[in-house]
Amino acid sequence: MQPDKVYSLEEAVKAQKALRTLAGLGPEEFPVQAFVGMISDEIEQLRAMGRTDEEIAGVIRENSEIEISAGEIAENYAGPELRHGRPE
Repeated sequence: MQPDKVYSLEEAVKAQKALRTLAGLGPEEFPVQAFVGMISDEIEQLRAMGRTDEEIAGVIRENSEIEISAGEIAENYAGPELRHGRPE
């Protein structure tokens, strides 16, 4: 049995960008709820390490053009049961 293939986020984004360009589509945009849902695994881990939502929001703002608040993170965080379809 062959091991499952895995791809880095960077490679997935490159492939998606090329496909969107070929299809004549602009860059994909995400509402805050979808964005926070996508990064909820990381938020969960950082919270477990004692990081606050304000710290997490600060890292996002400092390392991207995304303007997000701690409140938006708290309001839109998707718990494990929502991300993985299992109870917490």
